[in-house]
Amino acid sequence: MLERKRLGFIGGGNMATALIRGMLAAKLATPEQILVADIDAAKTSKLVAAHGIVATPDNLELVKRSDVVLLAVKPQNMNAVLAQIAPAVRDGQCFISIAAGAILSRLEGVLGPHARVIRVMPNTPALIGCGAAGIARGHAATDDDVVLARAIFEAVGLAVVLDEKHLDAVTAVSGSGPAYVFLFVEALLEAAEWVGLEREVAQALVRQTVLGAARMVNETGQTPAQLREAVTSPGGTTAAALTVLREGGFDDLLVRAVQAAKARSIELGK
Repeated sequence: MLERKRLGFIGGGNMATALIRGMLAAKLATPEQILVADIDAAKTSKLVAAHGIVATPDNLELVKRSDVVLLAVKPQNMNAVLAQIAPAVRDGQCFISIAAGAILSRLEGVLGPHARVIRVMPNTPALIGCGAAGIARGHAATDDDVVLARAIFEAVGLAVVLDEKHLDAVTAVSGSGPAYVFLFVEALLEAAEWVGLEREVAQALVRQTVLGAARMVNETGQTPAQLREAVTSPGGTTAAALTVLREGGFDDLLVRAVQAAKARSIELGK
């Protein structure tokens, strides 16, 4: 898909690093086809040394030399970057943005009405090849653009294509979702110590328990409800614990948390 094409990364942070590593491992591109520009020269130097890719002196030069441009900058820097690169946009280029809150109409408004734009909401587990990403296409993006974007993000996990109107929900569920899990792990660690386990033992048990449960959801083919029922004997220890969680509003609290994250994502998009 990238044969004879160059893909340029504006921004060389953690997500860009993960995507470059994943693309090279999946043989979607060669190091010579990947360019990177970042205001932090140390980041570009590190990527060049690790992967043999090409560093460019500035964002405008990168856009001039790239067929596909991946915007991997912080949301608060997006306006400045878009204004900077707009003069270099040409027909046939595809722009892929992973900046939270940067909606398609905003990107297209600066890059031009005929710009081929893809918006992606990834999450941090992409850093270890276990990411989840939602992909939405702009009005001028082609089927090939969508296929390419999906291939890039499937190199670091799962990628689904959907309408942009659903990206706020994706942000709330999978974009912010790892933090919910991390908070649960923190709470379970604290609980383990409260019931008398030493911290090192608690950490080992909790880490493996969460990993094992996640793999069962992903690999057994059973629903979470079926898996929960299988480990919950009537009148047993698990049933006692689940009763406390439900009486405390665990399910409702999580729904409200996701709703709050979605509402905030909508606000940021405005």
